[in-house]
Amino acid sequence: MDNTSQSSNFPATPSPLSPKCVRVCQNRTCRKQGAAKVLAAFEAQAVSGVTVTGCGCLGQCGNGPMVLVLPERVWYSRVHPKEVPLVVEQHLRGG
Repeated sequence: MDNTSQSSNFPATPSPLSPKCVRVCQNRTCRKQGAAKVLAAFEAQAVSGVTVTGCGCLGQCGNGPMVLVLPERVWYSRVHPKEVPLVVEQHLRGG
């Protein structure tokens, strides 16, 4: 899994009141690379105040499965289901 911060088409200055959201690409390429299992792993690790959703292409084909955490705009690439608990613990719960 790679953790990469990069700009995207999302607002440059997210509102501090924006709820935290985890988006897991479910487009064709990411799904072939196991994105459905990654989404299921995030859904199984429910965190209060964090919404987990499957989404369309995040524009990073070939680096999937892709995960985007908003509003921070932190990207995770090549995520495996077994890595999800670490992301949840260190990023979503730990800040």
